[in-house]
Amino acid sequence: MTRPHDSTHWGTDLDPRPPAAEGDVSTVLRGAAQLLARADVPNPDTDAAALLAHAWGLDASGVARRRLLGDTVPAEVTATFAQLIDRRRQRTPLQHIIGVAAFRHLELQVGPGVFVPRPETELLVTEVLEELERQQNTHVPFIIDLCSGSGAITLSLATEHRRLRAIGVERETQALNWSLMNLAAVDLGESSVDLVSGDATTFAEDSPQLWASADVVVTNPPYVPDTAVPRDAEVREHDPEAALYGGATGLEIPGLIIIQAEKLLRPGGFFIMEHSEEQGPAARELIMSTASLRQAATYPDYTGRDRYTVAHRVTGVDR
Repeated sequence: MTRPHDSTHWGTDLDPRPPAAEGDVSTVLRGAAQLLARADVPNPDTDAAALLAHAWGLDASGVARRRLLGDTVPAEVTATFAQLIDRRRQRTPLQHIIGVAAFRHLELQVGPGVFVPRPETELLVTEVLEELERQQNTHVPFIIDLCSGSGAITLSLATEHRRLRAIGVERETQALNWSLMNLAAVDLGESSVDLVSGDATTFAEDSPQLWASADVVVTNPPYVPDTAVPRDAEVREHDPEAALYGGATGLEIPGLIIIQAEKLLRPGGFFIMEHSEEQGPAARELIMSTASLRQAATYPDYTGRDRYTVAHRVTGVDR
């Protein structure tokens, strides 16, 4: 459970003056970071700076410039900042407070009901873009993103590739609504994206017209075991359970998605799935148990931990 905190006034914890009193940027940030650190918030300095930028209507470089110049934080900004810091002390995710999550070159709108995209998931986008270069398709590449959530993967691919067609499939209504807002906010260029309501574990059966049509199927499915308790309060208390828990071992839902991917991929098509650091061998076993997904290989994230597994759909091979 989240550790309770005193509702100590900003003026006594951060600065002996009243909450609306002014202070220079360094002093205000230092006091805020100390409050966050005492609440066991990861990256307290970074979060304090992001929240001050949000309260002040600035970007990160604007806060850094005012800090360098020793500028005073206006009283009304300090008051708003105090409220934001208090929310973060209670372990409300930073992205929920400021309303956006950075993902590659995008700023995605996020909030309650949608999974906050993680930096390690950016690697899946890189892998797909590199695979599309290798495929050298003469047609417009077709991508299916199963469990598309906020639209992070789908929209990154559509905006970073010169031209592709993508479908994002999301079952949860709130998450789908967030992704539709994000779709409306981006410039797709020559790409096209459809974000649809659907169950990733039955999508192929529900869409037989798409069988053997996708150049790539990508998924960041729920993969936490049902009995596991996420360590971070931000995850445990704010990420939707439907985006976290994947069954008794964590791989029951991913296993069903692998079956769907096999049906949706054309021969030669590429499959990529995120998973936890312990699940690589089991993920490869699930993939190799299919009739036509082969060449399974697991790759690490930025920290060196196994994070995703890839495969290709092939024909004419023995099990």
